[in-house]
Amino acid sequence: MTIAYMTPDELMPVAFSDGLFNWSSGDGLSSNDTLESVGGIALVPGDGDFGSCLEIVKTSSTQRVRCLVPTDMTAGRYLRIRIRVKAISGTLPEVRVAGTPVDSAGTAIAGLTAIGPSKALNEYGQITEISGIVGTGSRAGVDMVWGMGAVKGQFGFDLTGGNGGVVRIDDVIIEDATALFLPQLVGAVDVRDFGAVGDGTTDDTPAFLAADDAAEGRAVYVSPGTYWLGDSVTIKSPVRIAGQIAMPTDAILILQRDLDLPTYADAFGSEAQGFAKAFQALLNSGSHDSLDLGGRSVQLTEPLDMQAAVPNRDSYATRRVIKNGQIEAANSSDWDDEVLTSIATYDPDNAYFLESVENVANVPVGALVEGVGVGREVYVRSVDVATNTVRLNCPLYDAEGTQNFTFRRYKYLLDFSGFGNLAKFSLSDIEFRCNGRASGLMIAPAGIGLHIRDCVFTRPKNRALTSPGEGCQGMMVDRCQFLSDESPLTVPERISIAMNATGNDVKVRDTRFVHFKHSIVLAGAGNMISGNHWFQGDSASNGIRSAGLILSKTNCKSTITGNYIDNNYILWANEHDQAPEQSDEFSFGGLTINGNIFTVNDVSSAFRFLILRPHGIGHFLNGLTMGNNVFRALNGNIDRVEEIDTTFSTLELDRTYNVMVQGNAFNAVTAQIRNPLVIKADQNTAAETWTVDCGENLPFKGRARSVEGVIAEGPLKTSEGTVSWATPYSQTEQGADGDKIKLVWPTALKGRVTLTTRVDAPI
Repeated sequence: MTIAYMTPDELMPVAFSDGLFNWSSGDGLSSNDTLESVGGIALVPGDGDFGSCLEIVKTSSTQRVRCLVPTDMTAGRYLRIRIRVKAISGTLPEVRVAGTPVDSAGTAIAGLTAIGPSKALNEYGQITEISGIVGTGSRAGVDMVWGMGAVKGQFGFDLTGGNGGVVRIDDVIIEDATALFLPQLVGAVDVRDFGAVGDGTTDDTPAFLAADDAAEGRAVYVSPGTYWLGDSVTIKSPVRIAGQIAMPTDAILILQRDLDLPTYADAFGSEAQGFAKAFQALLNSGSHDSLDLGGRSVQLTEPLDMQAAVPNRDSYATRRVIKNGQIEAANSSDWDDEVLTSIATYDPDNAYFLESVENVANVPVGALVEGVGVGREVYVRSVDVATNTVRLNCPLYDAEGTQNFTFRRYKYLLDFSGFGNLAKFSLSDIEFRCNGRASGLMIAPAGIGLHIRDCVFTRPKNRALTSPGEGCQGMMVDRCQFLSDESPLTVPERISIAMNATGNDVKVRDTRFVHFKHSIVLAGAGNMISGNHWFQGDSASNGIRSAGLILSKTNCKSTITGNYIDNNYILWANEHDQAPEQSDEFSFGGLTINGNIFTVNDVSSAFRFLILRPHGIGHFLNGLTMGNNVFRALNGNIDRVEEIDTTFSTLELDRTYNVMVQGNAFNAVTAQIRNPLVIKADQNTAAETWTVDCGENLPFKGRARSVEGVIAEGPLKTSEGTVSWATPYSQTEQGADGDKIKLVWPTALKGRVTLTTRVDAPI
């Protein structure tokens, strides 16, 4: 609806000269009390000031005059009623503008202000003008606020005070005064013009909806005040916010043309509340797929429970994006960790649950689980108070029985753990400014396709990005930065972890990690790690280094390609296996490490870049490719680049197969490994059996399980110097460690051969 400014002729009530039957001595709704029937009232045809006018002898305490012809009231329009009057004789009365508000049924509306300003007449013959303004909105200068219920008005005036006086009144003037209130609102409609009160108590929901309906392409202006909206509201028009809005938690405000943080922050009085309500709108709007933070910084004094902000949604699977801003932890004790210790029982046959958990109601969802036989990054996925059970995101490798577990709940800037499932969700161009007070982001326990891109996690207290379940399935982390709060500390003093993932098919690409205890912990398979730089060094001499990337699944089916792995190592283990001993299952395999730069400095010679740690017996290596990597040590040599950690168990090296280690460069590394391994063997005295030691150069000091070829370099000779073209046969896995090859000749020979051997046997 467009509000048109009305001309005086369109608004002017009936002139007195057109007949006093058009005017009432009552409320203007009944023709039974026209001025024709009232004594002491007459039409004066030729007054020197007014021309034709009305003359009244005042005979009652409040003498009313109302036009029987109504004037239309339109939302957003303001009318000024002007009365020009002069006293002729007798007692001087007071005069005020007055009107009767009428609803759509033609009934007078009670409870509204029906009188305007009043003036006393002070002398005879002097013209006095009284005016009053009526309209729908409660604005400064509006004398009679009628809201949206009044559709018509019966306008006129009242004479009050003493009786007996004679006054003359010019024709009543009604004019459009809307322009007095809307000079700043060209192209906008004000919610107050549609009945909004803005007192923080009155439900202004109908007024907001009416303003939006009337806008027709113009903006809806929320003028100063506090507006309580008791129900959900969708505004289709653009909005301009000068006041503030308050709503119940479950009520949704959808601003279809302005779903962005700056607008919602203005509406709700703070970035934090505005962000929560904007996120609620995002998950309930079909017209937007993204929430733009507009470069704003959202200051939080406590974790923001993202699901609690959207109480009508516990799962969501439509693409949505939050982008372009900062989330920052302000100083507050609400960031302090919650720590609970409780007795519970673990049964490997029910691998994802703790049972008979004491005080289970106080175990927080999303808490880190610590205890004997518990691997890294095990979290509480859900709690069932009725059955006293806690569901875990990963099994425990050696925790069978009953023990004390510690549940440590870190506090995250954004916490999505309340959602049951959140899929196809993205965070883009956001800095999580944890300031050493808070952790960064906890994702939902289930979901697929989470994408975190171009984000920065700055100084997280404990964790930057945490997955308490499988909401990381198919997760993509692209072009991000993870910057620790622990840069001044030495590696053994650090406790923070940049990110973990439990689900499969995780991609981490072109991302930078600095000075965490661990950069990435992956418990699933099908991962692609490429183009990243993770740096975990310190200034200590002969320092200790920690694992940068931890793979906790034996058959991990993962590629690690084109990364800069700086002062840390890759740990490949099975610490999330409830039955860590090898049975009828895939063992350690499916890993490709290709084209990476490995660098370390100021460490002992015992440092390794790749450590394989089996947590149970019977495991073996059945699929590893290491190619085209550069391994470099600075300020001292290291013995080798790879090793088996036998803290819990060892590998069965006689079962190794499908291993390829070729094309790598080794700088300041003593043992340069290859598979197949090509070595030269010299025999200076003639012998029927040559023993070739391959041990230090076979990957993981493995067994020499096969020989692919033996080629003589120059003539082989007998002790007498006779040249022989004999061919030997080989005996593999010789010696105590099985790392030697015996070449058996038909006669004693000496000379040099090039031998190609492998740690794995052919199919």
